[in-house]
Amino acid sequence: MKVAFGLKAHSGWAALVVVGKDDGEYVVVDRRRIELVEETWAKQPYHAAEGCKPEVARDLVKRGIAAANRIALRELRGSLKLEEKRGNKVVGCGVLVTNPMPDWSTDEILAVHFRMHKAEGVLFREVLCDAATKCNVPLVKVPEKSLGAYPEKTLKMSVGDLTKTISMLGKSVGSPWGKDQKEAAVAAMIALG
Repeated sequence: MKVAFGLKAHSGWAALVVVGKDDGEYVVVDRRRIELVEETWAKQPYHAAEGCKPEVARDLVKRGIAAANRIALRELRGSLKLEEKRGNKVVGCGVLVTNPMPDWSTDEILAVHFRMHKAEGVLFREVLCDAATKCNVPLVKVPEKSLGAYPEKTLKMSVGDLTKTISMLGKSVGSPWGKDQKEAAVAAMIALG
């Protein structure tokens, strides 16, 4: 079966939902949480660097970002192998994204607390996008704020039909099926085409 990944990132982890179509109906093939950090401080590398000397802060942030990239790539490769074992072909990866970061340096980000939150919010979405690209999985960046506009445009279904479909998918797999899983499922459906 052709399937697609849908990913919604948080600080240090992401909700992954794998969606396919069986006889024209959407099905959830898998859904789980994937960890994107190995050390607690790496969930918020800019916050961890706050108050450090500039060279130490830059190094800490750099190490946190590098680790997140490495782990995201490992997790996505593992998910691809799992789908291959199931006999599925991954044809896309939808990642929920926010507005990109301005081209600020680490020093500029650390100078304003709000920027640290913004940078960490974008960081884990970006590492997931980079991992999909490195794995040669077609990437669809789904703007989180305009998620409601996508059903009619890309899925050719009304918002009401999408709500019913997402509800049915949730009933088919049980808990947890919260906002993260629902939005990741929509991103997967969009990436599935």
